[in-house]
Amino acid sequence: MFSNSFRRCSNIANLDHLVNEEIEAEELRLIGEDGQQLGIMSSEEAQKIADEKSMDLVMIAPGSNPPVCKIMDYGKYRFEQTKREKEAKKNQRIIEVKEIRMSPSIDENDVNTKLRAAMKFLSDGDRVKVTVRFRGREMAHTNLGEVLLTDFAEKCSEVATLDKNPKLEGRNMSIFLSPKAK
Repeated sequence: MFSNSFRRCSNIANLDHLVNEEIEAEELRLIGEDGQQLGIMSSEEAQKIADEKSMDLVMIAPGSNPPVCKIMDYGKYRFEQTKREKEAKKNQRIIEVKEIRMSPSIDENDVNTKLRAAMKFLSDGDRVKVTVRFRGREMAHTNLGEVLLTDFAEKCSEVATLDKNPKLEGRNMSIFLSPKAK
């Protein structure tokens, strides 16, 4: 089958598992390719059994005493593992935080335009940070910004929940809105 100088999967073995000649344990517990326990034996005997079946000897539990090894097709195992990882990555959604900026003296029509943009972001599943920026003497009237933000959150209450109450940080007062679970 295989000569001793060449081992299967030696080029794709990674740091996760020790494969074939990388296993240096004197004795190990061996599990067959179908999941049955083959008992405790030396690593040379286990390697011979794996070679006879033209499969790989993979250490799956190095911390146990004795270490546990399994006979498997390591290339196929790695392929299936990367396939599962890609599938999991494809199904996850990254939630972005979109920001909407206003001033305390904003007109009602402009607020409605910003509101429509926020509703669109929320319906797409993104979080929204609504910020009111105070300039100059507007800092004396931060209560206007707080009223503006709470009204904005009320108007979005059908599709969003308010994460944090309005908070003043320097010259900016902001709130966070998260989309409601469907």
